[in-house]
Amino acid sequence: MENFGFWSVVITNFLVVLYLALGGVTLSAALQLCNGKWRFQVRGLACSLAVLFPIAFVLLLVILAAGESAFPWLAHAHDEGHHLPGWHNYTFLVARNIIGLLLVAGLYGLFIKWQHESEIDSSYAAQRRFRNIALLIPFAYFLYGSMVAWDFEMTMVPNWHSASYGAYFFQSNFHMFLGFFTIFLFFLSRSGKLVQQFEGYIFNFMAQFMLAMTILWTYLYFTQYLIMWYGRLPAEMDRYDAMMTEMSGIWWLFLVLKFLIPFCTLAITPNRHNPSVIVMVAGSILLGTWLERYTWVSGSVASEYTHTPMSSIADILITAVVIVISWFAVKWSLTRYGLIRNS
Repeated sequence: MENFGFWSVVITNFLVVLYLALGGVTLSAALQLCNGKWRFQVRGLACSLAVLFPIAFVLLLVILAAGESAFPWLAHAHDEGHHLPGWHNYTFLVARNIIGLLLVAGLYGLFIKWQHESEIDSSYAAQRRFRNIALLIPFAYFLYGSMVAWDFEMTMVPNWHSASYGAYFFQSNFHMFLGFFTIFLFFLSRSGKLVQQFEGYIFNFMAQFMLAMTILWTYLYFTQYLIMWYGRLPAEMDRYDAMMTEMSGIWWLFLVLKFLIPFCTLAITPNRHNPSVIVMVAGSILLGTWLERYTWVSGSVASEYTHTPMSSIADILITAVVIVISWFAVKWSLTRYGLIRNS
C-alpha cells in the first residue's frame, strides 16, 4: 500500500485513456441518433480515437496484475471478521473487467466498420444496420461505465456506495472527452494537415455541449454529497470528509477547473464563439477531470499511503509514456484512415 500514490496515477491514466477511446464512438452514435447534421464533419475524427483501446487494455492488465498494490482492500479480504461483498471477489473482478473491455471494444469496432459501410452504401439495409448498432452504443457505455466506476473508484472503500455514482462517473468522463476532443479539433484545424476541413461553427457547438455537460456534472456531483449530508450518513460522509480535508487542495482545484471556470466562461455568449477561449476552457475540464479521478482513487486510503500527483519521477515517467504512445497511436489512426496528410 506504500506505493498506492503511484498506482493511483496509473489507474487515473487508464481511466482517462479508456474514456477517450469510448468517447469518440459514443459521441458519433449520439449525433447519429439525434440526426445532428454536423456529425459528418467530425465523426471520422472522433472514431479515430478508438485506437486507444489496446493501450487501455495493456494498462488494465498491468493494474490487475498488481493485485493488492492497486486494490488495497485485497489485503483485508481474509481478515477474520472482515466482510467484503461478493463484488470484491478478485477472480470475478479480473474476469469481468477483461471480458467487459474486450466486448465493448469489439462492439465499438463493429460500429466503426458499419459507419464506414453506411458512407459508401446508401441501401436501406446498410443504413438500418448502422442505425441499429448506434442504438446499442449508449447502453454499452452506461452499463460498462457503471462497472468501471464501481471497480476502480466506488468500491475501493469496501461497503461504501452511492446509488448515483455510476452516472456521475461516466458523465464526468464524457465531459472530459468533450474537452479533449475540442482541443484535438483545434490543433488539427490549425495544422493544415486535415484532408477535409470542418466548419468553424463546430467550436460553438462543442462549447454549448461542454456548458450543458458542466451543469449536469455539477448536479450529479452535488446530488451525492447532498443525500449523504442531509441524510446524516456518517459512514458515507467519512470518505468525503477525508478527501476534503486531507486532499483539500486538489479537491477544490478540480471543482474550480470542472465547474467554476467552464460555467463562468461559457455562460457568456461571445466566449462560445471564440475558439481560443473555448480551448482554454476545454483544457481546464481535461485537467480537472484527471485530478478528480486521482482524488477519488487515492482518497480511498489513508493519506500517508499517497502523495501529491506528479511529485515523483515514477508518476511523471508513466504518464509521459502513456501520452507519447497514445499520441503516436492516434496519429497512425488518422493517417491510416486518410483523415490527415502524411507530409
